[in-house]
Amino acid sequence: MFKGTGTALITPFKKDGSVDEEALRRFVDFQEENGIDMLLACGSTGEAACLNREEHLRVIQIVIDQAKHAQVLAGAGSNCTREAVDLSRAAADLGADAILSISPYYNKPPQEGIYRHYKAIAEAVDVPVIIYNVPGRTGSNILPATDLRLAQLPNIGGIKEAGGKIEQVKEILAGRPADFSVLSGDDSLTCDIMCAGGDGVLSVASNCLPRQICRMVKLLQEGRRAEAQKLNEQLMPIFKGLFCESNPIPIKYTVAKMGFGADALRLPLVPLSAAGKAKLDPILAQYGI
Repeated sequence: MFKGTGTALITPFKKDGSVDEEALRRFVDFQEENGIDMLLACGSTGEAACLNREEHLRVIQIVIDQAKHAQVLAGAGSNCTREAVDLSRAAADLGADAILSISPYYNKPPQEGIYRHYKAIAEAVDVPVIIYNVPGRTGSNILPATDLRLAQLPNIGGIKEAGGKIEQVKEILAGRPADFSVLSGDDSLTCDIMCAGGDGVLSVASNCLPRQICRMVKLLQEGRRAEAQKLNEQLMPIFKGLFCESNPIPIKYTVAKMGFGADALRLPLVPLSAAGKAKLDPILAQYGI
């Protein structure tokens, strides 16, 4: 099972746009020192779409090498099934504990196509495959019936659900096998999803506030819902503030302020605008960032 608090890691860049390997290693240490259970390398927050294959695998390798106890999930998705299979095999060969695979984007396959896509990946690797449903980025939603059908396959280990519909999450939770993890992919819904029976989160906000997110998740795991909900309310401003512009623009700006890499992104992403900074800076100040 994959459970607890996971960070969807940013990929630190230098000012020239190259991967800052030294900052990435320090960042992995920072995450683990603050209690993180899972580290997701090369997800959408890690700008995987703008990394070439060599860089993509290098980032995964660094996170695997640097992590001392956290499980490492490797983002290895594509809207081309053959490419997703190939990248997943390469990430598994590096030693990733699981593959996180986004639902095929742009080509908007039917549910049967989504099912066969994930089945092909699961059959090609010997580590668990985590489904990633994020309709706002892919243009299509994985229906609960498809998730539960996939959950019956031996190598499908869970789902990162970022569809924004708590009723859909509850339907998955009601029908899942015991060894199928349900993880929130939306910080603002983590408390609700875990109260409904979810297992944890793959978080954007834990890039900058790992200890606080770990605390909230731990409280939920212990059934201390009132305390968790109070902390959730305290964290809600940053959960929303980090999406004042497209992710990972605001979190990249935030983490750069903390000393992990430059505030540099690759086109078509651009640094946080002046208006975005005016919104986000007062929120960050509330948390001492």
